[in-house]
Amino acid sequence: MGSKEQIVMLPMMAHGHLIPFLALARQIHQRTGFTITIASTPLNIKYLSSTLNSSDKPNIRLVDLPFCSADHGLPPGCENTENLPLDQIGKLFGASQSLKSPVHDLLSDMVAREGKPPLCVISDVFFGWAGGVAKSVGTVNLGFSTGGAYGTLAYVSVWLNLPHRQAGNSDEFHMPGFPDRCRLHISQLHPYLRNADGTDIWSRFFQTQISLSMQDSVGWLCNTVQEIESEAVEWLNNYIKLPVACIGPLLPPAVLNKDTGSSGLRISIQRNGKQPGISTETCLEWLQLQSPGSVLYISFGSQNSISPRQMMELATGLEDSARPFVWVIRPPVGFDRKAEFRPEWLPDGFEERMRRSKRGLLVRDWAPQLEILSHKSTGAFLSHCGWNSVMESLSQGVPIIGWPLAAEQAYNSKMLVEEMGVCVELTRGVESKIDAKEVKEVIEGVMDKSGRGGDMKKKAVKIGEQIRAAVREEGDQKGSSLKAIDDLEFVTVNRPNKNGAPQCDC
Repeated sequence: MGSKEQIVMLPMMAHGHLIPFLALARQIHQRTGFTITIASTPLNIKYLSSTLNSSDKPNIRLVDLPFCSADHGLPPGCENTENLPLDQIGKLFGASQSLKSPVHDLLSDMVAREGKPPLCVISDVFFGWAGGVAKSVGTVNLGFSTGGAYGTLAYVSVWLNLPHRQAGNSDEFHMPGFPDRCRLHISQLHPYLRNADGTDIWSRFFQTQISLSMQDSVGWLCNTVQEIESEAVEWLNNYIKLPVACIGPLLPPAVLNKDTGSSGLRISIQRNGKQPGISTETCLEWLQLQSPGSVLYISFGSQNSISPRQMMELATGLEDSARPFVWVIRPPVGFDRKAEFRPEWLPDGFEERMRRSKRGLLVRDWAPQLEILSHKSTGAFLSHCGWNSVMESLSQGVPIIGWPLAAEQAYNSKMLVEEMGVCVELTRGVESKIDAKEVKEVIEGVMDKSGRGGDMKKKAVKIGEQIRAAVREEGDQKGSSLKAIDDLEFVTVNRPNKNGAPQCDC
């Protein structure tokens, strides 16, 4: 199939989705020579444009879709989940359905101009409407989940079935699609999901869009590696009754080509439009002062924070543990995320003591995460368990201390603990009570390489090797994820038939 083929990609309006979509676009073009068009709202396209390098621009096209946030009861210029409160995120998700008509116009214009439709549309699984639009112009849709197989299935199963509603007086319940041993606890559901009853804004959106994506896609892509989630991939495949192609990890090649245990040399990584709160050089210089495997890296992702009380206890526990750490800090929950960080949110004199002793590095807002995780001094990652962070950590053989906060993070944490054995969950959510003593004990247990921490490290290193092997190519030997991307050439060979049903070779 020639390189003149085109693919259209439709990411959800959130950085945790935009970044993997762009990474997938790069991978597909590199492997197939296809031209990729990514369509989103103007501000999201502006963000993506800031991350493109010169080699991307002829091959990855960015197209604005008209969108007016005020038409949907959203603040002016609100086109992304970043810095939005939960109720506004619900409105934004609902508003994303208004992109259906502009996407139809985009695809129709491409058909008129090229004389044929694009090879396929790759749409976020939360854009279930895209399958019908693709079919209407004579092409097919592939759903793309930016999460892992386990987390994706859990998210799909819980939203479509609301199984906690049938749990009676029990706090534990079974998730349809999983073996019975994989039971969820009510505390692993975010409050808005816990309260969902099928009539609320969240239920109406997710149940409709996920169902449409299952119904109108010829397959789903998943940002994971077949070898590390083989059982979960099979469960997901059986549940959605569609082929599932594992095309992860969607990480920079420079990271995946390195051996775990870097000497700390700077990696050339595209920054995804973010400005770090510390220079990469300063961060690496600090890490070089620390012993191998001794540093705890702490970050709750680009959109999350914890409560003031939790922040205070975490800081106290860190100081009591006497372990070196890098902590990405931002204002706690309940305060303006863009505001200056206040000293009173931490123990009196904490930051100054950490600076003087060179034992703690506090970074405002955002840090060069991949460089930190790939450094030989980093021993563990205290994380919200967002899937992008999970893959970055495991690709470098770094075990995880879980503190899930939203979305599918609690499901990821559960999988990392119970299925992979590379994680200990410290707590979950922003409402939990946690004390400094517990923080210290968990940190010491994970960082102690002679006990459980050593076992977690060995498992994480093995998984890291599997992740990197999935995107390795040596002679005629291709890793499983590269094969999956190459097979996209054959997934959509047949256009929809006269009944509108796609015929698929996947």
